Amino acid sequence: MTDFNLAPAKPRKPNPVARKDESGENFPVASRLLPKHLRPHVMAFYRFLRLADDIADDADLEPETKLSYLEALERTLTSGQAKHAYLKPALDLRDSLQATGVSDRHARQVLRAFRRDAVGARCHSWSDLLLYCRYSANPVGRYLLELHGEGIAAGMASDALCAALQVLNHLQDARDDWTLLGRCYIPLVWFDEAGISVEKLVEPQSDPRLRAIFNQTLDKTDDLLADAAALPGLIQHRGLRLEASVILSVAEALSRRLRAHDPLKTRVELGPHHKLLAVARGLARSVTAS
Repeated sequence: MTDFNLAPAKPRKPNPVARKDESGENFPVASRLLPKHLRPHVMAFYRFLRLADDIADDADLEPETKLSYLEALERTLTSGQAKHAYLKPALDLRDSLQATGVSDRHARQVLRAFRRDAVGARCHSWSDLLLYCRYSANPVGRYLLELHGEGIAAGMASDALCAALQVLNHLQDARDDWTLLGRCYIPLVWFDEAGISVEKLVEPQSDPRLRAIFNQTLDKTDDLLADAAALPGLIQHRGLRLEASVILSVAEALSRRLRAHDPLKTRVELGPHHKLLAVARGLARSVTAS
């Protein structure tokens, strides 16, 4: 006999999973330029952040759910206790950090930025955007420096490069960030000064005023890349110096391409030929920096 007082069980939501991998990134992750014995540790760091980033970017999850998942990741990282299978990247990173002696503060700082993403990040000024990058991007470079035994000399230049990479990614994704997630990382004050609404980001192509805002963002980004130009010469580890040189050249090429193409029309990326040229420039740069 059917008991009509029983409510139907709600279907359980699947555990979060990373929806991307390193092949979809703009810049190399744990490339062969890095020493073989360190690459698994770089990948453990990457997979932890990739999962956390995809949780924060999941348009189907409520902000409270995203925050609870991110809290579980950090709790597992610090405690070593995991109740769910999806938390394995946190356990793997914890093991990696214990093996290498690298601090967990870098990963935890990035989680702080992802919590801001989870509730709909908007940056009101350039300084606000740089503050966001301080947590979302800069710790990645600091992690790599510490992993390779570098001191503090390269820290500021690394921060500049990581912030530039983050802003370039925001420009690539400006339309989807706004339409799908209600986020805008381009300084809102620049829209006010141009006399246009941030809703312009939903258009199929940029008008001259929005294009000017994109160019203003690229001007600031190129200033960061200029500050980052010293980075290869500040890194003692040969493999990491090569990696930094290549990433710097790829970032410069992507900045130029974003000036020439409209990110609202299509996602602006480097093709294989442009990437190959950028890698060659980066390798040549590393020789002069050594």
